[in-house]
Amino acid sequence: MVDVAGSIPVAPTPDMNTSALDATSIAPLQHKPAMRLLQHELQRTVDLLGALTPAQWSAATVCPGWDVRRMYLHVLGACAGSASMREGLHQMRAANRRRKSSGGPLEANLSAVQIDERELMVPQQIVEQLKAIAPKTVKARARLPRPMRQLAKIKVDGPVVETWSLGYLVDTIYLRDLWMHRLDASDATNREMVLSAEHDGCIVADIVGEWARRHGQPFTLELTGAAGGQFFVGTGGEQIVLDGLEFCRALSGRSSAAGLLTTVVPF
Repeated sequence: MVDVAGSIPVAPTPDMNTSALDATSIAPLQHKPAMRLLQHELQRTVDLLGALTPAQWSAATVCPGWDVRRMYLHVLGACAGSASMREGLHQMRAANRRRKSSGGPLEANLSAVQIDERELMVPQQIVEQLKAIAPKTVKARARLPRPMRQLAKIKVDGPVVETWSLGYLVDTIYLRDLWMHRLDASDATNREMVLSAEHDGCIVADIVGEWARRHGQPFTLELTGAAGGQFFVGTGGEQIVLDGLEFCRALSGRSSAAGLLTTVVPF
């Protein structure tokens, strides 16, 4: 298995060119590389938000009911909940109370709490607070002990119903959520998303690896763009050529999908 945040070896196959990577060799993100990616993604997020115009903060996103400002109230709330144990416990208790009265997935209720409690914040405050809290968020998540990351379990009910380890939530889901919202904001404001193979390519490769594990079928996959790459499992199977960002939109339910792309990958 390889660490997608490190070097990726060449894995030749007769079905694709010699730069293609066997997706079965992609190991889930490990804690330290995930924290490095998180730190860099938070900086890219702050950079994006700092460049938005007032009108762009009000642009509707693909997330129902959220403009860019409200989407980043959720992101700020999530970061605050990680940076402070007290704040994190408060948010979870409030989300559970809301869920009991209103129903729906816990994740949606948690996001609603994060937004409602920050609803009066203006864009400048969001940027300033996110910039200030980002290092604390990374530090707090990085310091979680390995036994806790492995043994603590969390039941989720959307977009999949399953039980996650705390490590998967902290290392993978929080990073993907932050990254995907940067894509959402870029789409909403018609700004080209800043991408690099070293950063975004690692995040997308991790998504490909989990997608392959979840459906368990042979395929060949060519993802175009700066965050893309070529991947395969076995021989034969479905052949997919798609922009790397569109691949992630499809798996997250943000765009239409068919075939293996209907396999849900949590973001």
